[in-house]
Amino acid sequence: MHIATTACVWQQEKAAAMGAGAGDVAASWRVAAVALLGAVNCVVSFVVFSFLDLLDMVLCVVYKVVDYAVEAEWKACYCSAAARDGAAAAIFVPPASASAAPGPKVVRLSPSSAKMQLEDVSDTLYVRPSLLSDATKKSGPAAPSLTVSPAIAELIRGKIGRAAPRPPRHAAPCWSDCDCKVCHSWSASSRSSHLYVHVQSPTTASGVETEDVVFVHGFISSSVFWTETVFPAFSEAAKGRYRMFAVDLLGFGRSPKPADSLYTLREHVEMIERSVLQRYRLRKFHVVAHSLGSVLALALAVKYPDAVQSLTLLAPPYFPVPEEEAGAATQYVMRRVAPIAFGASMACWMRTFLIEAFMCHTHNAAWHTLHNIICGSAGKMDSYLDVVAGQLACEVAVFHGRDDELLPVECTLAVGARVPRARVTVYDHKDHITIIVGQEKLFATELEDIWRRSAAAAAAGDGE
Repeated sequence: MHIATTACVWQQEKAAAMGAGAGDVAASWRVAAVALLGAVNCVVSFVVFSFLDLLDMVLCVVYKVVDYAVEAEWKACYCSAAARDGAAAAIFVPPASASAAPGPKVVRLSPSSAKMQLEDVSDTLYVRPSLLSDATKKSGPAAPSLTVSPAIAELIRGKIGRAAPRPPRHAAPCWSDCDCKVCHSWSASSRSSHLYVHVQSPTTASGVETEDVVFVHGFISSSVFWTETVFPAFSEAAKGRYRMFAVDLLGFGRSPKPADSLYTLREHVEMIERSVLQRYRLRKFHVVAHSLGSVLALALAVKYPDAVQSLTLLAPPYFPVPEEEAGAATQYVMRRVAPIAFGASMACWMRTFLIEAFMCHTHNAAWHTLHNIICGSAGKMDSYLDVVAGQLACEVAVFHGRDDELLPVECTLAVGARVPRARVTVYDHKDHITIIVGQEKLFATELEDIWRRSAAAAAAGDGE
């Protein structure tokens, strides 16, 4: 692992000039301060999440009542078994019954294709350690290992074709959804449309050999994260050589936000394939991804190992799962992410003009994407990184801000440890957003260098 850092050395020189005794005292104070902060964080987290557990129960009832009053029907939620039996048209298979891979499965009936899809969903959607729920939980028989929804049962009986037609869910937005032109795009079906893709084509004359680059944004973001920052900062030579694609992920930005989607890893990856790789006929391409987008970038790299020319990840959400937690990897990642996710992400986005991108999503899209991608991929990240390390020959570069409050720098260092050839760069005094915003020209130059090295390596390989 090659680690670069932008740290200044004057602090190290100053520390070296101090006496050893003073250094020991300072180190002891630092350790004590860290321990105190950790204890305070645990106490605050305990109080806050106990309150949220209670609030969750109250809001569950409140929203059901409002749904019934406004839309004349109850809406199932994940805190009840009804979510598994209701309008989701799914067969829910708990972890103990899923044999294909760890984690629960949902067999969904696609409303557009009438095909059944086996989806990997995160158990954090419906199971979370809760002091209140544990204290009030009643003992009783274990839940059934298989739950068949009414829609599937009707299909099996052959009655679904004779049933009275029901108005589609997307006929009008839910009372809690925005009804503006951009946000109302959730009414489109995820299987009958494409993602929004911003394409910046080469500016030079035809005949020049070009390369393709796919940019994937992070959680609660959009293609604006790239198009308003690094895209204008590229050199004229880069703008003339590279065809750049910045995609709005399913459920975000100007892409469709279907109410019937579970926003699983498969759905996100397939929509990128359909909207970019197939639509624009990409045979080889570079990938640049930020935060949650890094998980999708790794999935693409594993699926297309011969097509990826370089892989650049910014602040990847990789939390190595300890062996004793291997059976509950999703819950482990949830515990790591939950205390900091919302507040820190809001703080990051509020400091920039990208707040507009923060608002272009629905709760359904953000909630499912958070659980099914960041938490749900916890058990897959190690295998993805092992494939990148052992089967991909492309250059791998990982960047992180040392002051990142959303995802700690240890995430990137862990990626570097798992992929030894990866070039790891840690920027001092940069966080989850300012790793790019504020140093657009520097990062654009870094990307151009990565792409040039990749092209040179590919040319050398072809010459052998």
